[in-house]
Amino acid sequence: MFFYNFAIYLYAFIVRIISPFHKKARKMIVGHKQTYKILKEKVDPTAKYIWFHAASSGEFEQGRPIIEEVKRNNPEYKILLTFFSPSGYEMRKNYPLADIVCYLPFDKRRNVKKFLKLVKPETAIFIKYEFWYNFVNTLHKQGIPIYMVSAIFRSSQIFFKWYGMDMRKLLKKYECICVQDTNSAELLRNIKVTNVEVCGDTRFDRVLDIKRQAKHLNIVEAFAKKASAEGEKILVTGSSWPKDEDVIMPYFNMTTDLKMIIAPHEINEAHLKYIESNLQRPYIRYSNAIPEMMADYDCLIIDCMGLLSSVYRYGQIVYVGGGFGVGIHNVLEAAVYGIPVIFGPNFKKFREAQGLREQGGGYSIADNQSFRGLMDEFIQYDETLNAAGKHAADYVRSNSGVVDRVMNVLKL
Repeated sequence: MFFYNFAIYLYAFIVRIISPFHKKARKMIVGHKQTYKILKEKVDPTAKYIWFHAASSGEFEQGRPIIEEVKRNNPEYKILLTFFSPSGYEMRKNYPLADIVCYLPFDKRRNVKKFLKLVKPETAIFIKYEFWYNFVNTLHKQGIPIYMVSAIFRSSQIFFKWYGMDMRKLLKKYECICVQDTNSAELLRNIKVTNVEVCGDTRFDRVLDIKRQAKHLNIVEAFAKKASAEGEKILVTGSSWPKDEDVIMPYFNMTTDLKMIIAPHEINEAHLKYIESNLQRPYIRYSNAIPEMMADYDCLIIDCMGLLSSVYRYGQIVYVGGGFGVGIHNVLEAAVYGIPVIFGPNFKKFREAQGLREQGGGYSIADNQSFRGLMDEFIQYDETLNAAGKHAADYVRSNSGVVDRVMNVLKL
């Protein structure tokens, strides 16, 4: 473990060195300085704490249904929520169901001792990929049960390499590892890790909750009603990057029987102007729109945060961005509405995208030509579109119920 600890110290050193020049690194350093202060001020020594840790906002969304269920069933427990990523912390630092929210300190032994001396959690629950050796090892030594939720494993990970012996030992210190699929369970059993339960991915339950709580958006509804009255379909483009938009825009510009709602991943003026410069049909930003104006526009640009999961329900076809970069964004938030989902070629690491594609509710495209062919088919043949949408909804529904399975494992 010398190399692991050295890597942690090196990483912390690099973050500190670059922090004056790097916004996220600076937020992390400032946040870490506040962690112990927050804990000293807010920890109630007479209370029982369940500790949830998520790397960032994506992992938080996987853990959120479990937090809500724990809080509902065990109101006597308090919730400590920690993040590693500044983006996750900044988005969820005021999450109302958590009694304390702070950064997780770097996984140094002295940090671990100081952190656990202040908190003394009853149970620790880590989400998906968070394997911090010193934290897990110390929790185990102190007799505190540790769980991993919505975990997924691949043969390329260190646990399955000849040099991963210490990390393999770490896995056995969890009370239970709740994995998303049987492939992960099989990989673990091959290295004699048997404290495993196949529970599924909590995001399926989460998107069903999001659907039930979807916001009513007057402006988007007016836009959708106008399209419907004119017999036009709506393409919702969510979390798009410029490479996604380079594929979508040429088709949209030349197709008169299609309207579009676009919610880019990065909402900054430069990106919004890039989108606008590529549009050859009338458009308006959401922040400038009122319902009465929507008949005059073919494209609605969502230039504010927090609306996308509710916007999806107004579309008949969805394109989810990221697939021409490091990987696609959340396809389940769209699929839950019974809408076919299109995405770029970099989806292989995303189990939910693969499953959606295999079920017939998701479609991968490689370029402008394949996008055009698929869109033409959806626009011209309602039976194809409706069947794909049904497959998408069925996929989400058939994979739900994960929270109940996880709660049975946690025994809370």
